[in-house]
Amino acid sequence: MKIVFMGTPAFAVPSLEMLIAEGYSIAAVVTQPDRPQGRKKVLTPTPVKEAALRHGIPVLQPQRLRSPEAVAELAEYKPDLIVTAAYGQILPKSVLDMPSLGCLNVHGSLLPAYRGGAPIQRSIINGEAVTGITLMYMAEGLDTGDMIAKAEVPIEETDTAGTMFEKLSQAGAKLLQQELPRLVKGKVDAEPQDEAKATYAPNLTRDDEKIDWSRSSREIYNQIRGLVPYSGGFTLWNGEVFKVWAAANPSSAQVISSEAQPGTVLGLHEEGIVVKTGDGSLTLLTVQPSGKKAMDAAQFVRGTSLAVGTVLT
Repeated sequence: MKIVFMGTPAFAVPSLEMLIAEGYSIAAVVTQPDRPQGRKKVLTPTPVKEAALRHGIPVLQPQRLRSPEAVAELAEYKPDLIVTAAYGQILPKSVLDMPSLGCLNVHGSLLPAYRGGAPIQRSIINGEAVTGITLMYMAEGLDTGDMIAKAEVPIEETDTAGTMFEKLSQAGAKLLQQELPRLVKGKVDAEPQDEAKATYAPNLTRDDEKIDWSRSSREIYNQIRGLVPYSGGFTLWNGEVFKVWAAANPSSAQVISSEAQPGTVLGLHEEGIVVKTGDGSLTLLTVQPSGKKAMDAAQFVRGTSLAVGTVLT
């Protein structure tokens, strides 16, 4: 049996490594094209490409998987099964119909909730206490295929998008390992999704990163940790971007009563920067002024011109 694996970020690597370790025949890996990274815009391979090359597996990187040329190249590998995990492109019908055993997807949510490209981040931003992995057959719609199995993973109070990506990537590999032996013997019973319960998790935009201080401390806290370590949240100080990378858990932080406008700096301490929110206050622990590196509150407070009473917008 020949498998083609499709994936792009680090989230997908444990699933690929598991397939290799279990002795499955990986005919090829399909991943997104190399992209410029960092300030110097260095062309960088995807984590999945790096893993495939370490194992000597052929790598395909089509700009558009649905192009006739990409479909024809993929067909040459004659896959019996396609396994995807955070690939980043929608598979056309010509690819979905290609393998006799179908196309499986390792999705980072408990479907039908959080269909789309940012299920992990948005689960945290929305304050969910539990998320998980769904192993599913792929269909033409966006994460609409029948569900084969699920695994729940709790979201702890201190989890960020980064820690949950790691937890869910491992859970996804484990669920795939558990279910694949019976899947390779033929199609299994799978449960259709309840469309009435479907919710969506579109890719994040710049608007999702902007902090609205009129919201509750809990909502802002969840927003920040749902954006870490990728972009962080941001506010404006003197018209310039002021990033926030960590804040104190509101459940354990002292709530300061104030009639000040949301966004007002109420206190500057080595333990944190206290900012007025819609329902109290939030203590910022790690920040990044424009043009500087991220720093903890103690370092920032010692050299800042930010003053109590300043309004962050």
